[in-house]
Amino acid sequence: MTDWKKLNYVVVDVEGNGQQPPDLVELAAVPIVGGIVGEPMEWIVRPEQPITSFARRIHGITNDEVEHADTFADVAHQVRGTLDVDALIAHNAHVDVGVLQRKLGDWICPEVFDTLKLARRLLPGTSSYKLGSLVDNFDLATNLAPDLKPHRAGYDALVTARLFVHLAGRRTLEELRNQPTGGSQDDAPALF
Repeated sequence: MTDWKKLNYVVVDVEGNGQQPPDLVELAAVPIVGGIVGEPMEWIVRPEQPITSFARRIHGITNDEVEHADTFADVAHQVRGTLDVDALIAHNAHVDVGVLQRKLGDWICPEVFDTLKLARRLLPGTSSYKLGSLVDNFDLATNLAPDLKPHRAGYDALVTARLFVHLAGRRTLEELRNQPTGGSQDDAPALF
């Protein structure tokens, strides 16, 4: 049995512009090394299409804020370096992974741990598996910097990292990997 702490992880969260297909506006990555949650790295980028009013209401990022930001191409090399780990973690991971694959082209995604699927499997009977509900249930936002807000990539990546560490607990890597594939998307958030 392998200790889950033996892998190096990065937790990612993306915020989008609300267009279809969604384009990246903000990305955060939080390392977990030796079971310890590290500091977030964050990028705000200028999308190819404007941010919709709906997306703006969710994450609060305006078109004015991104008007002079780097494009994703400007930061892609940094992002690739950050994603060079044993495993990637995200809540409702198919959304984040999909955006990263689209933006990074030939990037090969490492092993993925989806905290939404893990929570459903390891916490049966929980009333909601939405990230905000799980953060409240396990008090995962304690002692975060006051400028970090829900639905922003830095906040969501940090609380997802804390959620993963909470779920991993004393479990082995094999127990965490024993995830059924598929599943419903009833609590799946849209990309904003």
